[in-house]
Amino acid sequence: MAQATFYFPKGFLWGTATAAHQVEGGNTNNNWYQWEQEGHVLPGHSSKVACDWWSGRWREDFDRAAESGQNSHRLSVEWSRIQPAEHRWDEDALDHYRQMVRGLRERGLTPMVTLHHFTDPLWLMHLGGWEYEGVVERFEAFVRRVVEALKDFVDLWCTINEPNVYASVGYVLGEFPPGKRDLGSAYRVMTNLVRGHAAAYHAIHTVQPEARVGMAVNYRGMLPARAWFPPDRWVAGALSKTYNDFFPRAAHHGRLNFFGRRQSIPQARGTQDFLGINYYTRERVAFNLLAPGNLFSKRFYDPRTEVSPTGFIANEPLGFYQALKWGLQFGVPIIVTENGVEDSEDSLRRRYLIQHIHQMWRAVNFVWPIEGYFHWTLVDNFEWERGWTQRFGLWELDLETQARRKRPSADLYAAICRQNALSSEMVTQFAPELLESMFPG
Repeated sequence: MAQATFYFPKGFLWGTATAAHQVEGGNTNNNWYQWEQEGHVLPGHSSKVACDWWSGRWREDFDRAAESGQNSHRLSVEWSRIQPAEHRWDEDALDHYRQMVRGLRERGLTPMVTLHHFTDPLWLMHLGGWEYEGVVERFEAFVRRVVEALKDFVDLWCTINEPNVYASVGYVLGEFPPGKRDLGSAYRVMTNLVRGHAAAYHAIHTVQPEARVGMAVNYRGMLPARAWFPPDRWVAGALSKTYNDFFPRAAHHGRLNFFGRRQSIPQARGTQDFLGINYYTRERVAFNLLAPGNLFSKRFYDPRTEVSPTGFIANEPLGFYQALKWGLQFGVPIIVTENGVEDSEDSLRRRYLIQHIHQMWRAVNFVWPIEGYFHWTLVDNFEWERGWTQRFGLWELDLETQARRKRPSADLYAAICRQNALSSEMVTQFAPELLESMFPG
């Protein structure tokens, strides 16, 4: 069996990604806590304590990240803590986040701060949320406040996490708050998210000219189920252009294109210093006239592909390579802002991690401008409407005791981070079943 080591460029960012509502606990003043109280989260599942970061357990988790060789961490700030009412700011909350990002720096971890990760303050939702015309002005004011407070420790900013998920799942599928199923509302929200990103980008560069600013887009590969069948190719292409392309193209060209509906937003043009790509899986798409509510499509995983325990993610590493290739069109550096799989038994995760990082190395080997990788996630967290049923953490969380237990994948990822490389020795130790396919003799 051949032996090899796949090295990454010097200075490559290796970290994990988290989101405030999913790890902090005690976020009761936002739309997601209200959504939970209305019964839209799985019965018996609560975000109330989460991973107890707001009480200070971020310190021990940051220690774990640093001790395992990570050199960066992506986290988000909670708007409803910092601005609990429309005309009130909480300086103690800002100081809390200042302690956190300083804590990252003290541990040798470069912070990436996400300014909006799905949650909105209740006062904003009462005004209409991201359908409200004044949301852009209010988001910009929030962004300025945060950047002024944290700029001594942070110069890598993500304006909005997965705006395509926020709009499609909240305003088309109705599974996220506010639970709407209306394309007109979705388009208004998408437009305001683009405007909000652009306003945030310019505000950050005004406050901190040396900052690097981007957004994180969820890329989901969509292959025609039957490549020979034109309707399958058409529906897969239309869905991909709307879901994957809408936001990064708007930030690149300053133009919106939503099922033929076009609009110019010139202030959004060129508002990406990097492109954040969140990749988990890809799917097959078939044209289906009987599914108008699903945009005339049937979507499914290749039955030959290994899937996660709840069937949520299919292990499609080649789709990751294609996602990175897709990102090249925007002409800016790429940072993988999320990639991971839910796997409480930590069996699939080791294969998934190795295969995906190998595909990323292939892309880096072509001198594609990929600067970092953030694994989702550090410790099991609250997975939105799915509650605690999906365990994405390198460390397992005991909900009753808040104890953390290291999974084998944590050691695998630590080896990758420390060596800035993926080696056949690591594969031998953690997933020997992959040796023959990855290192043929």
